[in-house]
Amino acid sequence: FLCAVGGMSISVLGPTFEDLALNVKKNISNISYIFIGRAGGYIGGSLIGGVLFDCMNPHLLLGFSMILTALGMYAIPFCKQAALLTAFMVSIGVSMGVLDTGGNVLILNTWGDQAGPHMQALHFSFAAGAFVSPIIAKLVFGSDEKGTQLLDATLPVTKAPAPETAFNLKSSLKSMWAYIVIGSFLFLVSFLFFLLYSRCGTVKDQSHSGSGKQLVAKHHLALVFLLFLFFFAYVGAEVAYGSFIFTFAKDFSHMPEAQAAGLNSLFWGTFAATRGFAIFFATCMYPGTMILLCLLGSTLSSLLLCLFSNHKVALWVCTGVYGASMATTFPSGISWLEQYTTITGHTAAAFVVGAALGEMVLPALVGFLLGRFPNQPLLMYLSLLTSTFTAIIFPVMYKLASAPGSPGRKPRVERQIEADDSEYRRALLDSGGNEEEEEEQEDEADQWNDADFEVIEMDDASPPTDTGGGEALSSEGCSVGGDSPGHKLLLSLDREKSD
Repeated sequence: FLCAVGGMSISVLGPTFEDLALNVKKNISNISYIFIGRAGGYIGGSLIGGVLFDCMNPHLLLGFSMILTALGMYAIPFCKQAALLTAFMVSIGVSMGVLDTGGNVLILNTWGDQAGPHMQALHFSFAAGAFVSPIIAKLVFGSDEKGTQLLDATLPVTKAPAPETAFNLKSSLKSMWAYIVIGSFLFLVSFLFFLLYSRCGTVKDQSHSGSGKQLVAKHHLALVFLLFLFFFAYVGAEVAYGSFIFTFAKDFSHMPEAQAAGLNSLFWGTFAATRGFAIFFATCMYPGTMILLCLLGSTLSSLLLCLFSNHKVALWVCTGVYGASMATTFPSGISWLEQYTTITGHTAAAFVVGAALGEMVLPALVGFLLGRFPNQPLLMYLSLLTSTFTAIIFPVMYKLASAPGSPGRKPRVERQIEADDSEYRRALLDSGGNEEEEEEQEDEADQWNDADFEVIEMDDASPPTDTGGGEALSSEGCSVGGDSPGHKLLLSLDREKSD
């Protein structure tokens, strides 16, 4: 639920981008800065979330963040000024940054080394929401000539608009209902997190060793910085492609609007489906292997998109392959680094900030250049450039993470072998302790048997004799005379033996 609404909130901007421009009476090149505003808020929210996540309940923090996102989604359809639209995009970015940082760290703190499939499931729900969002925006609330009375009430009465402009504004108003639907879903999910807050305790942090000290890699800071750049290029390309493939297909490839929306949904659909399969792949494949496969697929498909961007069949096929190849990179990257070093709230915030910077810079750059160079496949060039960059930087990260003599965490298999070896040694020690206890029990039993024989010998060697009126007993007679010292000794031995 958390990332489903996150994916819907992010991807709805692509199909409705032109409608938002019409709603504020601007050209798409003149409002591309709303990507910068949303990503700037995303950066601030990531930094704030990294700090707040370590000092307050995560479920409560996520619930409040979702309510803030819902309020922003409700307000967007009523924004008629570009500045006001940008302000609400910033607020949505802040809340989404908190959600992204908190969700990833919550998964790692909950499942620890076994978080791979759960991390894939978290990001699968993001892709599922991104897949549904264009359908809601364009296919459910698509352009038609019905239901325009509400728009007619908002049109200025001083000057009648041109028929084409009026029709575009009416279509814009209908697509804005997608924001209302997504905002309502956000409100519903926020109550689930408040319910978790009221029913659950604090999540246990599993990022520490047995001594309570965090385990970090030898080149921890270098790995975090390189993964920061890695996510900058990856997320920027992902958001740019998902946001502008609709516009690219409609304007550059001259597809009908319905087919362009279908192409957008194909990208997010293959993206979501591959992440769904990755939940099962993560149980039997290493994160590094999954990253290598994704890099290979994204580089090859982006190269073909650059070469055959005018061919519709190639556009459909390569878009699907590109979406599938981009699917598991982000969750696999976090799971991969978690094998070598501890990922805290601050570390996760650094990753999300890198992703937010990529989301801010690259889509804004594409949106700006599309209006200047409409006859060039700039979106495909960007995809190839970022795929090549990530394919180069990942081997460098792997070399640093696997450097010899690193005091940080070892890969999961080696840690499991050491854990099994430690458990085996503890079992041997416990077995040795049990043997010592058994030997002590046998020695104690032998001592009690010796005491029994002594008592029996004393009884046999001291027959009772009456030497004078029965007033005196033999000095060795311990079995007669209730108050004699020998009788007390025998009772004491019996009592000790019973104990």
